Amino acid sequence: MKSNQIFKLFILLVLALSGCEKANIDVDTSVVDGSAIGEVSGVWAKGSTQVIKGDIIIPEGKSLTIEEGVTILMDTLAKPEIVVKGNLYALGTADNPIKFTVNEFYKTPQKKFGKLWGGILAGPTCEELVLDHTIIEYAGSTTSDASTSVKMGLYKAVAGENLPALWFANAKGKLVVQNSVFRNLQEDCTYIEGGKIIFANNVFYTTGVTGGEAMNFKSGCLADIAYNLIYSTNTNALKLSNTGDKVPQTYIIAYNNTMVNTGWRRPTAKGGSVWLESTVRADLYNNLFANTRFGVKRDPKKPEDARSAYSNNWYYGFDQVTVNQFQPKGDIVGGKNDVIGTVAGDNDPKFVNYPLNTSTSNADFNTAWDFHLQGNSPALSKGITNFTRHHQAGIVMKNGITYTSPAPSTFIGAYGIK
Repeated sequence: MKSNQIFKLFILLVLALSGCEKANIDVDTSVVDGSAIGEVSGVWAKGSTQVIKGDIIIPEGKSLTIEEGVTILMDTLAKPEIVVKGNLYALGTADNPIKFTVNEFYKTPQKKFGKLWGGILAGPTCEELVLDHTIIEYAGSTTSDASTSVKMGLYKAVAGENLPALWFANAKGKLVVQNSVFRNLQEDCTYIEGGKIIFANNVFYTTGVTGGEAMNFKSGCLADIAYNLIYSTNTNALKLSNTGDKVPQTYIIAYNNTMVNTGWRRPTAKGGSVWLESTVRADLYNNLFANTRFGVKRDPKKPEDARSAYSNNWYYGFDQVTVNQFQPKGDIVGGKNDVIGTVAGDNDPKFVNYPLNTSTSNADFNTAWDFHLQGNSPALSKGITNFTRHHQAGIVMKNGITYTSPAPSTFIGAYGIK
């Protein structure tokens, strides 16, 4: 009898231990801190720290919700990938953002372009992905034959590729990225292959070593891009392309964005600010280009859709070299009512706090800079608002939250008066 009771207790102990192990591997929904490897879903609770020790996968048909203030700490030896086959909702707040990051010890000047973990890779079965008040930093590691993304045929599905911080590839899916920061990244911040999309009120800086865009769009995208600040991307702030075989034709509406110093660290044909190619349709309004390489540039071999529209964009160059190279001619695109001077210093937007003589090759971002406009800025009333956005009626998610693309403003750029 006694031995039978001991045996039963032993069995219960084994089951308990195996249950704990399964929870740690498959899902961590506890209020306390946790760690994860393998399949995850459920909820990562407010304020917790989740240590990612290896590649994690959100299974198809399941969701992971990350609550405000969660820190996702990536192992710099394993360099994990976050593979999203289901849905991901990262729901931070202004006071308590979510962080995808690494231990502070590794954030050195030598590692300012990241490459310390993989990225968030959302494949064709991911229906919905939201990043709200989320910081993504130090990503962009190189794939190997052992990478989950390579084994699953995701992204470019080959070894030796530097990963984007965010890849999304479902033309029928929904993607919202707002109030977020992408920084200290090796390559593209985002690489998007389809979906109904909003990118709004984000900041991109210190990204790209030998290439890389802030927002890189391929075929199948219907996107509203607004109120983003893009500083010194290696290549373009926006690469807009209909490359690929997805439906619908990519149509981007980009308005009220501020681009500073973009494109100079990759002095090739594609290095610039906004790059148009492969029959993409693009409408560009109220965008501010300050000391950028080029402005809007097309690929003459694969030009954009003739219905594309450009209007009320603003250009400033501190020196004559910068001013000369964004003059509309050949493959440099000009728009209706664009403000483009011909002399160095023309059309100073009058930022609240940014030294306009900062080297165009500078990739270091000072968070004390303020790209709001002063009260006497000539750019305050030059924008237009009489155009339609894709998602002004909103994108409705399964969790009941509706995300709406913000209304355009009559000021130029991402920020008006502070």
